[in-house]
Amino acid sequence: MNNAPPGIRRAEARDAAPLAALAERTFRMTFSPHNSEADMALHCARTYGTAIQAAEIADPARVTIVADNGVTLIGYAQLRLGHPTACIAAARPAEIQRIYVDAPWQGRGIAQALMEAMLMHAGERGADRVWLGVWEHNPRARRFYAKCGFALAGDHAFVLGDEVQRDLVLMRVP
Repeated sequence: MNNAPPGIRRAEARDAAPLAALAERTFRMTFSPHNSEADMALHCARTYGTAIQAAEIADPARVTIVADNGVTLIGYAQLRLGHPTACIAAARPAEIQRIYVDAPWQGRGIAQALMEAMLMHAGERGADRVWLGVWEHNPRARRFYAKCGFALAGDHAFVLGDEVQRDLVLMRVP
């Protein structure tokens, strides 16, 4: 593994394939131990893939940020603009839709750098509230978001394959 400090940058079209691989790998790493393989496979097929990530990178209502170590992608985050959930009252909401760091790079400040980039982009886009959903059974992520200033605003359903799960909705003012 290259131990160079990671670079945080806006994703480009050329990142679609490696981002798809990283996104699926980190999602599976985080949630496979707690969910059925059938639900994981269905979710991943619907959510990850080179064409899907290419479309998300090109979407003007999203900001996709990647962290790389000069060789490969090691983390990423996505901000989605204008999609509030029911418990968020905002004129210009921004959702941190995803934020993941590959296992060998966790604990090195990369998630914090990605979060700072998300909040910066939300502010630049005029967001009046930033929100995210976090699985109620993910205490590590919940602690990280609390440390970043997010507070409980409500909850909503998250569909993983064929299973409906409960996500806590956290919010902060950018």
